[in-house]
Formats: sequence, structure tokens, C-alpha cells
Amino acid sequence: MSPAEKRRLNPRKLLLSKWTAVQPRNRERHFLVTELIRDEDDNVLAVELQAVLTRRSQHLDWRQLQDTERWLQGWR
Repeated sequence: MSPAEKRRLNPRKLLLSKWTAVQPRNRERHFLVTELIRDEDDNVLAVELQAVLTRRSQHLDWRQLQDTERWLQGWR
């Protein structure tokens, strides 16, 4: 991933943020961060993303949201 394709994110501010998958699967395009997964030192390790259409949840390393080839911030 080139630096131009990477965005800066504050992991502590991701809760309830909205995301669009660049390449949707199973008609799941829009997602909402429903939980921050933290370690014992309160560092954010991952997020729980919930698909708006199906309500299916998945855990994802929060750094993957920086990849603009996979994720766009907001709903589009």
C-alpha cells in the first residue's frame, strides 16, 4: 500500500464510525464500528464491524481501515 493510499486514523475515535467496502461481498457494502477491542493496557487492537444490511459482525484489525483500496470512510 503506497502512502497516498493510506489515511491517518485515531483508533480511539472509531466507535460508531461508518465505512463502505470498496468491493462488497454478499451485498454487504455499508458497515458500522460497533465495538473497540482493547488490550489490558487499553490500546485499541481491533474493531467489530457490523454490516448494516445483514447485521453480520466481524472483527478487523483497525489498521486495515486505513487501506483506501479496501475501505472508504463514510457511506457512499
